[in-house]
Amino acid sequence: MSSVIFLVDHSAGKVAKATAELATFAKSIGESVAVVFASNPAEIITQLSTFPIDKVITVSGDWDKNGPAVIADGLAQIIASKKPSAVLITSSASGKEIAGRVAVKTGSGIITDAIGVDKDLITTQSVFGGSTTVHASVTTGTPIITLRANSIEPVAATSSAVAEEFVITLSDSSKLATITSATPVVKGGRPDLTEASVVISGGRGTNGDFKPVEALADALGAAVGASRAATDAGWYPHSHQVGQTGKTVSPQLYVAAGISGAIQHRAGMQTSKTIVAINKDPEAPILEIADFAVIGDLFNVLPQATEKIIARKG
Repeated sequence: MSSVIFLVDHSAGKVAKATAELATFAKSIGESVAVVFASNPAEIITQLSTFPIDKVITVSGDWDKNGPAVIADGLAQIIASKKPSAVLITSSASGKEIAGRVAVKTGSGIITDAIGVDKDLITTQSVFGGSTTVHASVTTGTPIITLRANSIEPVAATSSAVAEEFVITLSDSSKLATITSATPVVKGGRPDLTEASVVISGGRGTNGDFKPVEALADALGAAVGASRAATDAGWYPHSHQVGQTGKTVSPQLYVAAGISGAIQHRAGMQTSKTIVAINKDPEAPILEIADFAVIGDLFNVLPQATEKIIARKG
């Protein structure tokens, strides 16, 4: 059975939800092998116990000091030694940087922002704002594939994977840049935008008042997103922007409130499983891709929906 390596995505000692999805994809293809770069691998391995994993490769060290360059260097050495059939990485900013560096170091092809990969390592991508579906495969070297979060329902499993310590020798070039300080993003009580299963987004139609959007999000335990128009106007932080120049999300439910649906925004959310659009304009482009549409004022619709949801929850 061919092995598929996936990079465990973790921060501040906590494994990201997207890692469970990578493990699920890897297991569906072959032998699922997790790679953990951490100062305390045991802490991370404990959190992987419910993931479908056959093996764990750990690399101990201070990986926050030099950033993605050293992780890419180490991962390239693991690939050279283990010769996996593919490498899966979360399609985040850092994940794509690591993937690109690994592809160069190993002389391999790379596919980014995939939403699926089958047993034959043929990937599925949604491009041009979701208007086109592309199937592609890597023909050179080891396929390096980054996968969007929320692209598959994670499979729960009891993992009794054997851990193996891998010793690497970092090149001088990978240590040229040194991270002297880093400030973690201040998180509130809502889930992370890129990992949330439900996202409620507001746009120009909010007129800068995101209270109804936030109230519905809190009722559903959802993340809050915003269109570029809303963030450019200063109504909501740019860190919450969904779109081609913002974050790409693919939740189970995406609610677009007061968002016209320009191609820039649709490119970042069109792979959502169910899309609900709330807009006063019956000709808004967002309605073309919506599974459900409500033609109305979000300031009337959202409070009613929030009230009903809270009542249902008891």
